[in-house]
Amino acid sequence: MKHIRNFCIIAHIDHGKSTLADRLLEYTETITQRESQAQLLDNMDLERERGITIKSHAIQMNYKVGEIEYNFNLIDTPGHVDFSYEVSRSIAACEGALLIVDASQGIQAQTISNLYLALEHDLEIIPILNKMDLPGAMPEEVKDQIIDLIGCKREEIIPASGKTGLGIPDIIQAIVDRVPAPVGDPDAPLQALIFDSVFNPFRGIIAYYKVVNGQIKKGDKVKFINTGKQYLADEVGILKLDMSPRSVVKTGDVGYIISGIKEAREVKVGDTITTVDRPSLESIQGFEEVKPMVFAGIYPVDTDEFEELREAMHKLQLNDASIVFEPESSAALGFGFRCGFLGMLHMEIIQERLEREFDMTVITTVPNVSYIAHTTKGDEVIVNNPSDLPDPSKLDSVEEPYIKANIITKAEFVGPVMSLCIQKRGIIVNQSYLTSDRVELVFEMPMGEIVFDFYDKLKTISKGYASFDYHQVGYRKSDLVRLDMLLNDEPVDALSSLIHRSNAYDFGKKICEKLRELIPRQQFEIKIQASIGAKVIARETLSALRKDVTAKCYGGDISRKRKLLEKQKQGKKRMRQVGNVEIPQTAFMAVLKLD
Repeated sequence: MKHIRNFCIIAHIDHGKSTLADRLLEYTETITQRESQAQLLDNMDLERERGITIKSHAIQMNYKVGEIEYNFNLIDTPGHVDFSYEVSRSIAACEGALLIVDASQGIQAQTISNLYLALEHDLEIIPILNKMDLPGAMPEEVKDQIIDLIGCKREEIIPASGKTGLGIPDIIQAIVDRVPAPVGDPDAPLQALIFDSVFNPFRGIIAYYKVVNGQIKKGDKVKFINTGKQYLADEVGILKLDMSPRSVVKTGDVGYIISGIKEAREVKVGDTITTVDRPSLESIQGFEEVKPMVFAGIYPVDTDEFEELREAMHKLQLNDASIVFEPESSAALGFGFRCGFLGMLHMEIIQERLEREFDMTVITTVPNVSYIAHTTKGDEVIVNNPSDLPDPSKLDSVEEPYIKANIITKAEFVGPVMSLCIQKRGIIVNQSYLTSDRVELVFEMPMGEIVFDFYDKLKTISKGYASFDYHQVGYRKSDLVRLDMLLNDEPVDALSSLIHRSNAYDFGKKICEKLRELIPRQQFEIKIQASIGAKVIARETLSALRKDVTAKCYGGDISRKRKLLEKQKQGKKRMRQVGNVEIPQTAFMAVLKLD
């Protein structure tokens, strides 16, 4: 056990985690020249195209230092804020972390939040200054930032470059010297922490775990503590580039288990595996159910494809257990699903994967968060969809989720960032200068305000320099109303939204104007209204396409023309009663990009 080193790589998005992992794999000769490619561990097409890591990836490397052969278990983690629970479980499976900081960009919000996660688990932090080969690198300034943040010595920071391979031998030496070996009792009952799971179409769900105490053998009967389910371990082994089976995985090692599990819901990241014969009574601390933050409806464009969409959603859930969905129907869009996502990036990725992997073209409704409504009778209703909100006469109050947002930006952008947050009903809690040029702003703001386009706007006003990270801080009472959109007095449920009363008039007016541009004109007049309850707060009228019915009357008495116009008027009126208005797909998407 004393020759095992478990470590993960943590950093902000785009600071070069996966590239550095490639260099480590090449240096330890875990992969051959033929197998190597850029971002080797990112195995999804989407991850490669966007250059982001969506799922954690684990791999074992063997390396000889002197006469001793060491086993390195490396976990490459995602950098994006949506996947921070996955990062926290990966960190719990390690004893050390490589903290990577981009030498040209310095410390950013996600660097700090991932660092705190690692410190909570008492990990040994090895600071690495990456991208030293860039012409814009500022090694000395960034070293000062790292020393301020974690209080290490200057010589402990390793300069490196994932592109050229600079500093890789030093990193490996530092892992051997500074990362402690795993501690655990090989003779105790089995306790293994699940930190990831993948789906294999032939073998079911494969769970990745780290053995904390005891050992797991092929053919053992195992039990997952939090779900209470029991399975037979058909195959256990360790993770090389491919899985390599072993008869036993011992304490301190990272491995996988195949036990023919069909349902993704049965494998939860953070759960504990133990044996049925000698069960461990307590699970490993820190397990929590992943809570979706953003909700949106996903509907097939063609209503006949509902069953295929259901199949596709189930298959996606096998690969990504953090997505939750339930069927719902809408008058405007037919049958579809109400889905919960971890954040806006997660929602975008799921939508893209549906289109790529399953050829499904889908419509996504306006994203929103879940609220708690209190009725006058004293009941609590959880509202995931604006149409679930109780009638205003029965409604006592509504609570909405609040978040604590940490924004790190350059000093010159503090003004615009503050005004953006205040416009989104944020309250500033703290402002501190990390260096003379970098400011950390802490806001408390409603979650519902950031699901629209907050992140895009923040990046725009700060020229891409602001970094953003958040976590939930509970629910608070708010004056929220349901804004309904009516077309010819018919409500369009897919366009209704829950919104703060102070923003409702503005928002309603903007949507009406937008819909007026996007809805094609008909033979009859269409009135577009935004209403709160029975009160209409904004209205636009889309005039009818008119045909010149008096063209055949040349000269003659005015009463002949009037007769024809009256007749046309009657026809338009009848048409308005029976005609229905088609809403184009662009109208649903346009609501997201109102500004």
